[in-house]
Amino acid sequence: MKCLVLLINVSIVVLGYLALVTPLSFTLPPGQEKCLREEVHKDVLVTGEYRLSDAAQQKTHLTVTDSTGHVLYKKEDASKGKFAFTTDDYDMYRVCMESEGQAGGGVDREVFLNVKHGVEAKSYEDVGKATKLKPMEVELKRLEDLADAVVNDFAYMRQREQEMRDTNESTYSRVLYFSIFSILCLFGLATWQLFYLRRFFIAKKLIE
Repeated sequence: MKCLVLLINVSIVVLGYLALVTPLSFTLPPGQEKCLREEVHKDVLVTGEYRLSDAAQQKTHLTVTDSTGHVLYKKEDASKGKFAFTTDDYDMYRVCMESEGQAGGGVDREVFLNVKHGVEAKSYEDVGKATKLKPMEVELKRLEDLADAVVNDFAYMRQREQEMRDTNESTYSRVLYFSIFSILCLFGLATWQLFYLRRFFIAKKLIE
């Protein structure tokens, strides 16, 4: 069973890396904004390539930001180009396309976007030329980096699982103590009401 779960997790991670090389294409109407969000680990190279269909007198702006709103790349009146940056921390990064104009007017633009990070963002051809590696050695280097990335992802997943387990255990302990405290408070309140009613009935000479 554990082997099956491990195999499924490996498959998910590998497929996630393979999915990064698949370009995205979508239609962007005038006056609208569409964003691509991606969680990326710390110290990871992120590259992107974009291309937009022609639209006369209609500007589309490209902006890449992190979760704090810090701008990592910005291009006014984008039509075709590339961008690259290295992440400073594990964060959610956004690549947004915003088209100027009034909704319902103008021409819809076709956007082609290809974002890569980690192993897939590296140019192993340049690495091979710089280090004078053979094609087979370059491919082995790429597979080695991919394996390291998968291992790092599993290490991060294990860390997150441990943090969630610790949080659950801490929450369970707090709920348990709060429940015990609530029961003691209710018991004390019930005891006080019992003695109060007894004194009240004695004072009214309803009981002796």
